[in-house]
Amino acid sequence: MRVMIAIALVGVIACGKGSKSAAPSAPPAAARPAMPAAPAEYTVIIKSTWTKTSHPFEYPSDAHFSGMIGASHNAKYSIFAIGRRPTPGLERLSEEGKHSPLDTEIRAAIDQGNALMLFESGGLKNWKDSMVATVRVDPKHPLVSVVNMIAPSPDWFTGASDVNLAENGGWITRRSVTLYAYDSGGDDGTTYKARDKDTNPKKPTTRAANRHFVVHGRVKPVAILTFVRKGP
Repeated sequence: MRVMIAIALVGVIACGKGSKSAAPSAPPAAARPAMPAAPAEYTVIIKSTWTKTSHPFEYPSDAHFSGMIGASHNAKYSIFAIGRRPTPGLERLSEEGKHSPLDTEIRAAIDQGNALMLFESGGLKNWKDSMVATVRVDPKHPLVSVVNMIAPSPDWFTGASDVNLAENGGWITRRSVTLYAYDSGGDDGTTYKARDKDTNPKKPTTRAANRHFVVHGRVKPVAILTFVRKGP
């Protein structure tokens, strides 16, 4: 009897070993999105929507935009990000409208392979006109970021970060982006013509949500950015 029980136990153990399922295989790696095969060029257009009618609170009589400055780049670089402290280049651009040293920062990213090209334009005072520049993108650098100062202001700027111009394996023909005001985090001033009040340490960049840019409880945009592809 004991021999039969022992044989039965051995059979159960053997069945248990044989019935073990294979370890689950690792999920397949996510497929990378298809990218265009060749570079492309775009016209970059910034049109102001920041007027006394749209933004009536303390609207300055000498309202204008500094010239835009931007870059085409990959995901390892960006000019600004909400929640991140400003670089010296972004701080000076937002406070004084100067393209230096932001242009130096972009050129360093180009040298590192994280940016493809820098583009810029002159400033804008007549809201009937637009700021215009040209940018080139390629499969390794399909993103575009651009900024310009809202002037006069302590450290307010507008722009867009990481706009992707590649889609479904090709380059988009046209894309428009609504632009809002941002506070770079470099100055503690709270009005358009506040005296310089340097912030130290620097604060993280935020979406501006003060009375100058919020009307009837809604954040009002200050410009429209449009990319138009050149050629076929």
